[in-house]
This record gives sequence, C-alpha cells and structure tokens, in this order.
Amino acid sequence: MQTGFLNFYDAVLSATQTRAGLVANNIANADTPGYKAVDIPFAAALASQLGGGGNTAAEYRANATVGLDGNDVSLDSERIEAAQNGEQMVGAATFLHQATADLITALRPNPSGN
Repeated sequence: MQTGFLNFYDAVLSATQTRAGLVANNIANADTPGYKAVDIPFAAALASQLGGGGNTAAEYRANATVGLDGNDVSLDSERIEAAQNGEQMVGAATFLHQATADLITALRPNPSGN
C-alpha cells in the first residue's frame, strides 16, 4: 500500500511526462504544413491521474498565430512550455527523492541504541 504523497507525486510525474511528449511532438512538427499545436492542461492531467476525472484529451492551443502554411507552432512558446514543464518535473522528482530518503532514514534501526 502506497502512502498518499507517493500517489500524488506519481501522478505529478505522469502528468508532466504526458505534457513533455505533447510539447516534443509540437516542436517536431514545427515545419509541418497545417499542423496545429496541442497541449493538455496540467491541472486536468493531474486530476485525471489522481482519479478526479479531469479531461485528459489533448486540446488545440487557443489564440495561436497561424502561419501562411496553416501551422500555428511557435518554437519560442514551445521552448517556454518545455522549460516550465521540466521545472515541474524536476521539482516533483527532487521532493519525492528527499521524502523517500527521509522515510528510509526514519525506518532504519538506530545504531547508537538511543
């Protein structure tokens, strides 16, 4: 049985992984004529991972400037999204690592016997 914070941070890491894949796909298709950038709102992805029933379907980005070839991917915007998503992922992984290290330390027998 997992404790609550493990379930939560598992969901955070899964949601950020999903967003990272979508952002990477947008960047890969930056020169594809007619391609529309997609994303998934982090809050909806997290709610879905936690069983809250959030909408996990990828959505087209609203208010994007469409080029002459019909593509609306902005590499600058995608880089910002990737950086923000990466910061969330690193933050969650760092907290999870420290929390589990503290838990392991707490479960170890005290060698000094105090």
